[in-house]
Amino acid sequence: MVEDNDKNRQWHKRLSHADSIRNAVRELENLPEAELGDILQVLKLEDIVEVMSLLREEKQGSALASFDISRRLEIFHNVSRKWFAALFEKMPSDARADTFQQLDTQGRVSLLPYLHKTVREDVLKLSAYPHDTAGGIMSTDFAIISENLNCEQALQQLRQEVPHDKMLYHLYVVDEGMRLKGFMTLKELVISEPKESVSSIMRRDFPLARLDEDRETVAKKIEKYDLLALPVVNEENQLMGIVHQDDAIEVIRAEQTEDMEKFMGIIPGSEILNYNQTSVAGHFRKRIIWLAILTVVGFVSGLIIRQYEEALSALMILALYIPMMADTGGNSGSQAATVVIRAMALGQLTTANWLNILFKEWRISMLLGTVLGVIAFAMIIVISRDSAAALEHGLGFIAFGIALALALQVVTSTIIGAALPLLVNRLGGDPAVAASPAITTVVDITGLLIYFGVATLLFF
Repeated sequence: MVEDNDKNRQWHKRLSHADSIRNAVRELENLPEAELGDILQVLKLEDIVEVMSLLREEKQGSALASFDISRRLEIFHNVSRKWFAALFEKMPSDARADTFQQLDTQGRVSLLPYLHKTVREDVLKLSAYPHDTAGGIMSTDFAIISENLNCEQALQQLRQEVPHDKMLYHLYVVDEGMRLKGFMTLKELVISEPKESVSSIMRRDFPLARLDEDRETVAKKIEKYDLLALPVVNEENQLMGIVHQDDAIEVIRAEQTEDMEKFMGIIPGSEILNYNQTSVAGHFRKRIIWLAILTVVGFVSGLIIRQYEEALSALMILALYIPMMADTGGNSGSQAATVVIRAMALGQLTTANWLNILFKEWRISMLLGTVLGVIAFAMIIVISRDSAAALEHGLGFIAFGIALALALQVVTSTIIGAALPLLVNRLGGDPAVAASPAITTVVDITGLLIYFGVATLLFF
């Protein structure tokens, strides 16, 4: 990472001198699009415009597509529509649609007149699909061949009809009505006998996606079958587009980010921004709601402690170990929730076998509770040995009571941590919202009830 930053600073220094820009651009064109995008998107706006204008046409669109969406929008709002449209048309079709969807109505209306008819129609079609479906992330940059051709004719068709920016590794075989019949790789087509028919060598059994299929399901299919691309068809089995492997990676990353935000009580935003590009107000809006709710709920813990005020006054040693109870319960509950939520996300668990899941977590929690209870007993004996003389009950008996409460807390918090995501999923919600902050607050309350309940039963 440090090496990459040093390299980027060297490029920026070279690109800041007008007399060296042209020579630098020639070298930049040999870099992968991702590296080129990283270097260019942090330049000043006027430098981006100058450098982009000097790049080869086939590099301009891919470089712009590799920019963060917020940077693309900034460029759009600060350059002429005609200049932006020229680069916009060179972008991959899915990147065009993503950018277009992020524009406001006025921006869309101002851009469309500068686009060629085919690009305009393609952008409007792709932008009409919901962003969380296969249609919303698919690309129309793919190559097709007719099923009634032989291999020699198919190669000739590819040479004549397929532009350089189409994906040629997978070739999709269609009939006259654009209905998907099969697919093959370019290698399979090239090494086959020229007179052999396409229909005889194409693969007929392959995974595909429907236009309205959830994008996370599509990404999982690409991962499961180790595909470079997955075809997307409509209800009549007509080929509408393909979802690339890199789009699947972005979907998985976005879903993981969303789950992580929900897991930590952060409201996911619709904006596609990273940490630095999100304003202070934006961060505030995403965090305040859950924190406010949990703060109010947290007052329940204070009410419970108030109810046992006399017990605390009579046996002050109990107050010393309340934080240990809260922390251990929160950690064990969050651990169970994390394991269950991840297993559900990977398709390893379903709510249908919830009883087996809870029974397994109960067995795990019994082992954890026993070990942690023994550790707590030993620590209390060591830490509170100087106070033993002042205690009405023996230190060993008190340490046993606190350790027992801790063990019970671990068992209950583990069950709660596993059960809440299952319950939320069963009710049709997102299991991630029942995770860390919510579980921590719930087990704090149950932990205090267990703690003072055991103390009252044994010591008073």
